[in-house]
Amino acid sequence: MPKPGPRLRLVDVAQRAGVSLATASRALAGRDGVSEEVAARVRSVSRELGYVANPFARTLAGGASTTVGLVVHQVDDPYFSEIAGGVIQLADQQGLLVQICHSGRDPDHELRQIRHLIAQRVGIIIIAGSGYSDPRLEAEAKAELGAYQQAGGRVAVIGRHSLSVDAVLPDNEAGGKALGSFLLGLGHTRIAVVAGTGALTTVADRLAGVATALGEHGMSLDQIPVVHTDFIREGGREAAELILRDHPDTTAIIALNDAMAMGVLSMLRERGIAVPGRMSVVGFDDVSVAADLAPALTTVRLPMTDMGRMALELALKPRAARPRRRPTGHRLIVRDSTAPR
Repeated sequence: MPKPGPRLRLVDVAQRAGVSLATASRALAGRDGVSEEVAARVRSVSRELGYVANPFARTLAGGASTTVGLVVHQVDDPYFSEIAGGVIQLADQQGLLVQICHSGRDPDHELRQIRHLIAQRVGIIIIAGSGYSDPRLEAEAKAELGAYQQAGGRVAVIGRHSLSVDAVLPDNEAGGKALGSFLLGLGHTRIAVVAGTGALTTVADRLAGVATALGEHGMSLDQIPVVHTDFIREGGREAAELILRDHPDTTAIIALNDAMAMGVLSMLRERGIAVPGRMSVVGFDDVSVAADLAPALTTVRLPMTDMGRMALELALKPRAARPRRRPTGHRLIVRDSTAPR
């Protein structure tokens, strides 16, 4: 068996995997022209033998890379734009360049983006956005990032539970409880929730917070409508339409992010439903435009720009024996989109 270490060559990996040298090179670089089955075999053999391309290893171990790879779920969502702004601010101060990738909340596409960034020899990878409730959807990404860190790369994430790396953790559950308690305190009991897909841990955590608030008022999540649609503005419009059709007595809507809340407000305005006179609406995140909506949106504020900075600060520190966790805190921001029942 070839010995791992500096003397191990790419040709050794190719021979063990039963592929040509060119195929092995393309597979490890994440390039097109190699089937996923073959690429997975080459990567597996590479990890088994302990092979790391020498230029990549030297770049990471020597700290010479000046590029940060940032993977976000959706580049045009203000939540991710503000996080990216925080990463870019600190990166600029450190003389680093940020390369932004878009995963579209697709774990397979996210994995391809991670592999692409590793192939580009970035020194730091930051992943921002919800994890997935099924850990199996993240198993390959976890393995890739683990190998990348072993080779000298640094990783930090925002809003992820199960990747075993340094993490900035938004106050999702406590924020969900704050929204539910606030509306219940205003006298609303006919509440509906506009949620993204339940496969996202962010959605599950925020819903858990709402459920806790309901429980403290003698209610349960099973007693109110929870509509799962895409975690975007258009999903908010679609969910609001379904609520108005199926639950016309609803007096308050909790949208689990501000983008969905914008879609809810758009649909209510289109239907001539007064906010907050007839319907109260709350969001989550407090993106920069939330205060400028008509009416201005009541929401939970997360420090998104600071979250981006915090993630890069973690990644710039020497790797710790155990993954570090940084909570964000939250604040309920009351504006004009809510009123007593």
